[in-house]
Amino acid sequence: MTDGIPGLLRELTPRVLGVLVRRFGGFDECEDAVQEALLAAARQWPVEGVPANPTSWLTTVASRRWTEVRRGEAARRRREAIVALREPPDAPPAPARDDTLVLLSLCCHPALTTVSQVALTLRAVGGLTTAEIARALLVPEATVGQRISRAKQRLKGARFTLPPRDELPDRMVAVRHVLYLVFNEGYTASSGPALQRVQLSAEAIRLTRQLHAHRPDDAEVAGLLALMLLTDARRAARTGRDGALIPLAEQDRGRWDRAAIAEGTAIVTRVLATAEPGPFQLQAAIAAVHDEAATAAETDWPQILVLYDLLHRVAPGPMVTLGSIVALSMVDGPQAGLRALDAVADDPRLARHHRPHAVRAHLLDQLGDAAGARAEYELAARLTLSIPERAYLQARAHRPPP
Repeated sequence: MTDGIPGLLRELTPRVLGVLVRRFGGFDECEDAVQEALLAAARQWPVEGVPANPTSWLTTVASRRWTEVRRGEAARRRREAIVALREPPDAPPAPARDDTLVLLSLCCHPALTTVSQVALTLRAVGGLTTAEIARALLVPEATVGQRISRAKQRLKGARFTLPPRDELPDRMVAVRHVLYLVFNEGYTASSGPALQRVQLSAEAIRLTRQLHAHRPDDAEVAGLLALMLLTDARRAARTGRDGALIPLAEQDRGRWDRAAIAEGTAIVTRVLATAEPGPFQLQAAIAAVHDEAATAAETDWPQILVLYDLLHRVAPGPMVTLGSIVALSMVDGPQAGLRALDAVADDPRLARHHRPHAVRAHLLDQLGDAAGARAEYELAARLTLSIPERAYLQARAHRPPP
């Protein structure tokens, strides 16, 4: 398969699926038919070339597959289709309507669990196969298949349309949350041998670009896109040649993606000037401050601390608290950071997470408490499921004294 075909298929997936659901109804059967068409394209296009009208090609093939299944003659029809698919006759013109936003909204239906929303979004809107999703999420393919199947069953009877105007804001909150989860899992994998799963983070950025194109006046969608761009801009510098984690302060900033930084900064600057700041806008602003610093020493930590204070008021949470503590320690010193950590030590949301222990270890290191830092680094290493993070924390714990 040529490099451009997978991206083209992912781009066309929601449009083709939208056409079938509007034409035939039944999300489940239509989604299966579209997946068959995608597989046929993946086999044929690299050999025969991309059709002049790829959307119509996929729509025609998927429609045929849907008809085969409905007639109960799938086996015989599939044999006939092998020849027919070579050149779909009388392909209809490519539909002008783009149903990406409707599909995103449907995949994030409140009747679905978050894990099901993520899997279905990657499949129906992202165009990833079940196997690709399983590899990206590091779960068995059968598990992903079951999640998608259950999700589609739950959506039977759901209308293929945007929710009522009064429900749309809540649905968009879910859509943004799912895209944010997909990006985060790609940028820093929660478990497994690799620090990053680039396929997931890239797909999240692509889908968020599409959502932003559909909802250009949604300030939080713009903020989310800016946050992804500004964060992903550091990807190349986050690991060494051996895959080892490199912390932000030690990264080669010459390897950061300056074009992504410029785009993300422009987006967040524009939206903060015109809208009430939301959680994603404020997180993007924090990322922009980091990215604009030529060196770690030049980072404007007082500004970051102010932004975290605003973020805490808008969207309080354990990771916001921890980020604020890091900023505080950079402004007022490690002792202030340790006191702030002690103040939230009883928070159950932080109790079993490795990051508070890693932060405490770093602060103890700065104060010269080598034994205390070593113990905290070791505890943090035991708590994380990410192999690169564990290796980094263990290395910090056992490095020789200066």
